[in-house]
Amino acid sequence: MSIAVREHAAAAPTPVSMIDRVVRILDAFEGADGLTLAQVVRRTGLPRSSAHRILEHLAEVRYLRRDEHTYRLGMRIMELGALVIHQDRVREAAAPHLHQLHQVTGLVAHLAVLDDTQVVYLDKVGNRFGTLLPSRVGGRLPAARTGVGKALLAHTPHPGPLPEALLAELAHIRERGIAHDREEAVRGVACVAAPIVGAGDSGPALAAISVCGPVGQVRRAPGLASMIRQAAARIWRTAAPSVPA
Repeated sequence: MSIAVREHAAAAPTPVSMIDRVVRILDAFEGADGLTLAQVVRRTGLPRSSAHRILEHLAEVRYLRRDEHTYRLGMRIMELGALVIHQDRVREAAAPHLHQLHQVTGLVAHLAVLDDTQVVYLDKVGNRFGTLLPSRVGGRLPAARTGVGKALLAHTPHPGPLPEALLAELAHIRERGIAHDREEAVRGVACVAAPIVGAGDSGPALAAISVCGPVGQVRRAPGLASMIRQAAARIWRTAAPSVPA
């Protein structure tokens, strides 16, 4: 490659990715009630054709809505924002109880929510043993193989058919308010979990908490199930907007 070619390549601007363009357009709506195509082009510096194509697609998937020639933030953005607020409220309410569970039991404490057939971990409190577990904040695991997942499935309408054995286990979880993972996610590790749901509430759980550790240590922990149920009830009273504190 000649020196001139190398200098031209070095000076060439970095192509703007599609994700960058979408982010620019969404950021353009900060502080604006609505924007026209021309205003979006001025605020983002994107070509008019590209901006128009992205705006129309965002409107199709409900991230934006279009009123004649004006685009506004759509319901999907509002739904995602509400979800973030909800998860932050639950995580803030659960944090002191997770730390207390860890301090009292020496086990790893989790907070998770359900996303279809998987759990998403919102928080994790533990010692070095926690690094051996596949769970991580923001990570996912199959719900049916985890204590928190089964606690949540027991209080959620099922999107599809489930095995008879699992359905029977979920019914038992609803009766007792406690779920177990007996080496189903990780060999040698057991978990005890509880849904964060109001007493007698038939609606979906806000989230679920669990404590996990070596099978023998979990079995020897006195009053563990009762301790987790009580922690879940306290989190519910703090985090649920319709329940008086």
